Amino acid sequence: MDDLTALDATALAALVAGKAVDPTELLNQALAQVDRLNPALNAVVLVQEAAARRSIAQGLPVGPFRGVPFLLKDLGCEAVDFPSHNGSRLFSDTRYARNSTIFDRIQATGVVTFGRTTAPEGGIGAATEAAVYGGPTRNPWNLGHTSGGSSGGASAAVAAGIVAFAHGSDGGGSVRIPAASCGLFGFKPTRARLPDGPYAGEGWAGMSIDGFLTKSVRDTATMLDACAGPDLGAPYVAPPLLRSHADAISRPPRRLKIALCDTTLTGDAIHPEVAAAVRATATLLESLGHHVTPGRPTADVPMMMRAWTDIVAVGTALWLRGGLQGRPVTDDLIEGVGRGAIAHAETLAPTRDLQAVNEIHAFGRQMAQYFANGPDILMCATLAEPPAKVGRFAHTTTDYLNYRIGPDGIFAYSPFCAVFNASGQPAASLPLAMSSGNLPIGIHLAAAYGMDEDLIALCAELEMAQPWAAIRPNMIVR
Repeated sequence: MDDLTALDATALAALVAGKAVDPTELLNQALAQVDRLNPALNAVVLVQEAAARRSIAQGLPVGPFRGVPFLLKDLGCEAVDFPSHNGSRLFSDTRYARNSTIFDRIQATGVVTFGRTTAPEGGIGAATEAAVYGGPTRNPWNLGHTSGGSSGGASAAVAAGIVAFAHGSDGGGSVRIPAASCGLFGFKPTRARLPDGPYAGEGWAGMSIDGFLTKSVRDTATMLDACAGPDLGAPYVAPPLLRSHADAISRPPRRLKIALCDTTLTGDAIHPEVAAAVRATATLLESLGHHVTPGRPTADVPMMMRAWTDIVAVGTALWLRGGLQGRPVTDDLIEGVGRGAIAHAETLAPTRDLQAVNEIHAFGRQMAQYFANGPDILMCATLAEPPAKVGRFAHTTTDYLNYRIGPDGIFAYSPFCAVFNASGQPAASLPLAMSSGNLPIGIHLAAAYGMDEDLIALCAELEMAQPWAAIRPNMIVR
């Protein structure tokens, strides 16, 4: 049989359904891949082999991914059988009394979940280098570079062929940044499209949402359809879809008006190879009959990013203080950026958090007005440069503001993604280019609020026009 690690999850599920391979064989292969590749990558943690084998023995649900191995991000997606470190020494070996709604929906697809993947403490980094895992998570394209964050373990595991797809989450680009870093597809749905409960009412004022790191658009579409919809007691819901994600990708999208931005959204230059990749994608879109013109929104991006930064600081401080339970903030329990977030949150006025929420809501209205009067799709880069080297965004600094919005901080490196967490719009990163240094370059597409179908249909059309599945990291080929 051909190399199964080259297949997407849909193809693997078809092999299981046709009895060409069984779930135990696929699990054994995934565990062997962990043994072979994880010492170099440091991507897979908290392996629960017994739980995975028990789920097979008890009979897997007859869902679209029956028998396909799967990994959870080590942040959120709470599950009884899968303890978590949450990227933090403070929360090491956290156990859960019940499953999260999204975990139950994922399991209903028939996947064989067997462990978790690394994440930075609190999920607030564009790299995954948490101390609780004993070292950084590395990029399978080049071990000297980051796999991204905060779903960096998930992206490394999928790109390396350990699993065909994995769970992630995205509060400021944490699915799309690692997707761009590792040559994968990453899609952030419209705000509240997926459930948060019962462990959270909402993530970071609604800016954070679960998602998936996949090799193909169709795997993401099927998982979104399986998991979409509010959970019991959800504070708000996303606009209903006119059709399913899977149905949306089954036919070409309508010809769309696409705004091309080959700079940052505030007009600053980005890495020339990345800018060239954006322009090359514009040419591809024009060849498909779409209408591409230069453009970028006039919304107040600096205001939004400062509000985002303050909300995340307050959320991080609340989370860490809860874990400390009155103990002092010490560096043996909390990394530098986390300690800096607590310190920054304590400088804010008591009313600042609600003020910042109002600012991101105002920003969302600015973006909505731009899309109402302009393009169907805004196209830019996912990152302003190719994937950073390991260590550049380590969590050792306590200067939280500089780490996030300083001249060499994460927002300068990733000036696009968080914009659409704040506005709540659907956005995606597609692996459509490579740098001269053989590192992936992600192309970022965003649609108007609630227009997930248009966006994912366009992603599928681009995947068909310029397939990426055959381009694999050298460490897998070897």
